Amino acid sequence: MDPDVDLVPGDELPTDPDVPEPAPRTGPRPGHRASGAVVGAIAAGGALGGPARYGLGLAFPTAPHTFPATTFAVNVTGAFALALLLVFILDIWPPTTYVRPFFCVGFLGAYTTFSTWMVDTDRLLAAGAWPAAVANLLLSLAAGVAATSLGLSVGRGVAAHRARRRTAHGAAAEPGTPERIGGRR
Repeated sequence: MDPDVDLVPGDELPTDPDVPEPAPRTGPRPGHRASGAVVGAIAAGGALGGPARYGLGLAFPTAPHTFPATTFAVNVTGAFALALLLVFILDIWPPTTYVRPFFCVGFLGAYTTFSTWMVDTDRLLAAGAWPAAVANLLLSLAAGVAATSLGLSVGRGVAAHRARRRTAHGAAAEPGTPERIGGRR
């Protein structure tokens, strides 16, 4: 049996001699297992986000071999909402356990549909609708990045405005303000 060729799962592989051996683990690492309540928050968010996307698809159907405007709008609004919410959750609102899993992972994870973006592009290519496929591919990417940047900018603008208002009234910076979180604005 050649040890370099006949490896099977579970075989011990040599490690880099310059890297110290890790201490043996005695159990799960702290913070790497989601609690049942967090998983429940994600599931509840997903149970609302998926039907929201589906409802928009029914309300605004896309004709075959045309630019998938509904998928485009869902993904762009989802990118904006995710960026804005993350600034609010991390920089403005007091710390919470369930808001980020519910909204960011659950609702927006189910609401946005980046896999459908690729399936739509593939279907357009297969149908020979090259201009619509290229437009879908490039515009979705550019608009998603722009929407994310806009969401971050709006959120940081709100955080900066709140911080200025607090300092104008003589209050010290609170834990959720940009002055207290890495100086981000």
